Amino acid sequence: MGNVVAGIEQQELEAHREQCAVDTGGRVGKYRSIFEWDVPDVDTPASDQLIPRAIHQTLDALESSLSDSVTR
Repeated sequence: MGNVVAGIEQQELEAHREQCAVDTGGRVGKYRSIFEWDVPDVDTPASDQLIPRAIHQTLDALESSLSDSVTR
């Protein structure tokens, strides 16, 4: 039964994958704009590396907390 649910969940994720990518790209754009407002001489290539890394770290932490809540 678990594999069937995982398959259905995977199909649902695939149906929304493009929107997820658009939403994530929007978050990068949001924080790029904030950097540009807050830092007059912003190093855009540096911020373009930092922002996705920070989002990735946040997603890792979220994934870990979700996994912890499932195993409790």
